[in-house]
Amino acid sequence: MLNDIVLQVLQVLAVLLLAPLLQGFILKAEERVQRSTGPSLFQPYRDLWKLFHKQPIVPESASWIYFAAPTAMLIVPILIPVLTDRPLPISDMADMLGGGMVLTLGSFAIMLAGLDSGNVYGGIGSSRSAMLGILAEPILILVLVGISLLAKAMLPFVVNHTLLDKPSVYWSPTHIFLVLAFFSLLLVETDRLPIHSSTHIEIYMIDEARILEYSGPLFAILKWASMMKQFILYTIFCNVFLLPWAMAQRGTALGEVGSVLSLLLKFLVVAISIVVVETIQSRLRFYRYQEPLAAGFLFAVLAIVSSQLI
Repeated sequence: MLNDIVLQVLQVLAVLLLAPLLQGFILKAEERVQRSTGPSLFQPYRDLWKLFHKQPIVPESASWIYFAAPTAMLIVPILIPVLTDRPLPISDMADMLGGGMVLTLGSFAIMLAGLDSGNVYGGIGSSRSAMLGILAEPILILVLVGISLLAKAMLPFVVNHTLLDKPSVYWSPTHIFLVLAFFSLLLVETDRLPIHSSTHIEIYMIDEARILEYSGPLFAILKWASMMKQFILYTIFCNVFLLPWAMAQRGTALGEVGSVLSLLLKFLVVAISIVVVETIQSRLRFYRYQEPLAAGFLFAVLAIVSSQLI
């Protein structure tokens, strides 16, 4: 049996070390669907290694916000079931709303850093990001409220066990609507189509515009933080909403290894689904970004309403 503190550290390390691998698989799958060879699965690791060995260039107008922005993504893995299905020593220091707030705080810090750089593109990216945040955050809050009403608890570990122990809850309309709402939110928050902002084309730039003035190790940390956010959102979607099975229970070394493999398999299923969705739809114009978010909002509202009717 592994010590609970060791298990807590392993969860954080899993997010830290496997996040680039998830990004590499998604990029590879996208290219393969388009009949291209695509980059290696390990290309994100090579990119980070290269950036960490470059010299940083800091804008003259940058303040402490510029340096403080690449933070917060290592706190959330402590609060959610990544490898184990039971709470660990400090997992209960915040509920799901607290974890969502930490994720939002990280994005808000990067938004401020885009403005702090003084670059015109940073301002454009931050303003666009603020608009998407205004549309996306209510969906996240409603989804978390809906799942807490379904499980009668705000802790993700309790939600996981409720879905495992009660098939009637798992197949209920409330849960299905919540899965659909979170999936639409996942597309937006991970920069997938129909909203795909990780591009250098000016009329679409959001995330790339905010960090345009970053370089070297700071740029690598921001890129890594973005990959970790994607990994965390996939983990919440898989282990708390869609596929709550196959997680370590007793804390043995073999169980943790099996949990890592099962998590990667879950990610494989979700990533392929997202790549398929991306392939069958095109990018929306900026003023139409509210359409998929409106669908997610509608699903979240229907989930809350159905939870009160059943």
